[in-house]
Amino acid sequence: MKRFFKWLFSLILIGLLAWFLYAYATSTNDFQQQTAAPKNPIKAIVYSDYGVANLKLLDIEKPAPTDDQILVRVHAASINPYDWHFIEGTPYVMRAMGVGLRKPKNIRLGSDFAGTVEAVGKNVTQYKPGDEVFGGSAGSWAQYLCRRSTGSVALKPAALSFEQAAAINIARITALQAVRDHGKVQPGQKVLINGASGGVGTFAVQIAKSYGAEVTGVCSARNTELVQSLGADHVIDYAKDDFTKGDQRYDVVIDNVANHSLSECRKVLTPNGIYVMIGGGGAIEQGFLGAIGNVLKAQLYSRFVKQKMGFMMAQPSTADLTLLAGMVESGKLKTVIDRTYKLDQVPEAVRYVEEGHARGKVIVTVD
Repeated sequence: MKRFFKWLFSLILIGLLAWFLYAYATSTNDFQQQTAAPKNPIKAIVYSDYGVANLKLLDIEKPAPTDDQILVRVHAASINPYDWHFIEGTPYVMRAMGVGLRKPKNIRLGSDFAGTVEAVGKNVTQYKPGDEVFGGSAGSWAQYLCRRSTGSVALKPAALSFEQAAAINIARITALQAVRDHGKVQPGQKVLINGASGGVGTFAVQIAKSYGAEVTGVCSARNTELVQSLGADHVIDYAKDDFTKGDQRYDVVIDNVANHSLSECRKVLTPNGIYVMIGGGGAIEQGFLGAIGNVLKAQLYSRFVKQKMGFMMAQPSTADLTLLAGMVESGKLKTVIDRTYKLDQVPEAVRYVEEGHARGKVIVTVD
């Protein structure tokens, strides 16, 4: 039996090694074909290999919508930490899960967008050419994109600029679902938001306040006034005070940074408190598992403590997009835009977001 299991284990290892070598050798993309003399050219940010240095603004073929898709002329997009996971191919486990082991399979980048519908597929009934829409779609760092007419897309309220609308999809939906669905914030509760001045944090502060919570924001000293202006009742300068060593206890902790251990964060929770992890470290901190390691730790940790310790990823929702757009339109939510870049400046914008010091959202305008 020992000999059998020894040989079985060896065969499994050999099989995995053979699969890896084959997958690595065949991991490629159609970068050359997509960028070679397109007949109907549009400008788009593309890359043939991982890394910010490989981002290029080139001509590619203008996409055409299928029966269930809409063709959108992009006016604005945004940059998220979500995007640089694909740019860098980190955490590395992503590459083995379909993103591309050696080279990225999809050469287009970007996720949030706002623009105008130019054409629709024959099965599309909810949109027509000329409609202004916003939401999420792969390949949004371009003049045009195609996406399904259902899911994470909605009509843009006329009162919202394209830049404001482009900031909604990932950051605001994440903040809303973190506060409402995972944190289950109730009026009068004490809520701490770690990373309160970032893209998700600026919205989480405002949404938690709209739910009647007493909000404490954690940020740098230079962002104190900003976080206070968004409605935070208390602000902690992380350079001076460590919130995990204070005496205050919180009903909900929304963690956009994940720069403290789970045991440290648990100490500041009330007996029935909820910890919601959103951040998974910076671009250079991803390693092999990245935030997936934190997910596993949180799930394991929760089995031994009374408090709820969990990780969340936002779920696309047309209803939530519409709800959030209405909150912005009515003045209940402010959009904090740190910097705006042109399409040809995307590599510079990505490097800025990677530094981890952006105040609110970073927007890309598309001519």
